[in-house]
Amino acid sequence: MADKYNGEGYYSPTEYEAFTRIEKEEKAAAKAAAFRPIVYICSSYAGDTEKNTENARKYSRFAVDMHCLPITPHIYFTQFMNDDISEERDTALFMNIILLSKCAELWVFGSYISPGMKAEIDRAKRKHIPIRYFTTDLEECT
Repeated sequence: MADKYNGEGYYSPTEYEAFTRIEKEEKAAAKAAAFRPIVYICSSYAGDTEKNTENARKYSRFAVDMHCLPITPHIYFTQFMNDDISEERDTALFMNIILLSKCAELWVFGSYISPGMKAEIDRAKRKHIPIRYFTTDLEECT
């Protein structure tokens, strides 16, 4: 903590102000570095589920490397819900939309847009959630 007196014991308001400002800037920088926006990972699951799950892990890791907190429901929900049972799939899609509403951005990966992905993209557009598009090689599309 900054002291109002210098090393020789004299009152030094200029040094105090300068050191106080530096401490505030350091605290703000540390807080900003700790902040990780929540991003929703939107990619295909149906079809080759093994390959698509592997890709979803890669996309999630990419988000972490970009200092974000990824939400990737088709990695999580498929652990205890069966995508082949229409009622469970519908429930999972409903829960996906709830999670999406908590996210700062929607990140779409790949050139193929599945019906589930389309529903997530449409919802993000309606809720004015920013959408970013990426290739399967993790390059952002403009």
